[in-house]
Amino acid sequence: MTLHIHCGDARQLGAALRRWRALRRIKQDHAGALLGVSQATVSRWENGRQAPDPDEQTRLRTLMQARLDSAADRELARLVEHSQRPVHLVCDLTHRLLALSPARQRQCRLPRAELLGRSLWRYASAEIIEAESRLAALDWFGPAAPALEIRTGANDDRAAVSIEPSRCRWVRFQLADGSFARLVETLDGYTSESSHGTN
Repeated sequence: MTLHIHCGDARQLGAALRRWRALRRIKQDHAGALLGVSQATVSRWENGRQAPDPDEQTRLRTLMQARLDSAADRELARLVEHSQRPVHLVCDLTHRLLALSPARQRQCRLPRAELLGRSLWRYASAEIIEAESRLAALDWFGPAAPALEIRTGANDDRAAVSIEPSRCRWVRFQLADGSFARLVETLDGYTSESSHGTN
């Protein structure tokens, strides 16, 4: 399934690519080869002179997606997985699931093993999609992104991952490899009784 996630100004991905390359000491021409574009295109993306098209955005997100490579990152995932709260951890660029708590798992029709590594974007509610489109304007991609609280309605009740009307908090932070993850916590609107109805 092609992953098209729209989050406002697509030029933010160029700035993210510049940071990603710097952390890995990768030159523009090598990044271009990995992405199937020229060095000049990489330069235009990084300088904000050109926005990648939707297919290029997908390739950029896939290249820079978050991975739990370090011991500290894996410990974070373990803390999420043992939380009593409905919380999950995703890659900030692709929404690929990295970890989820038992309370969040109860809102899913698929087992944990089938969900891990899968993008949850396809299950997003209309409110989540709208909030995602405003992230660039809220300085979400800056060095000190503020936590963001959103209200969401329900998604399709037949979805493999159920979203119920609730208030959520998103927190963005950098993992050991320089990639970014998003911690998503349901703050209210959640009840254990309602979660059991989604199994």
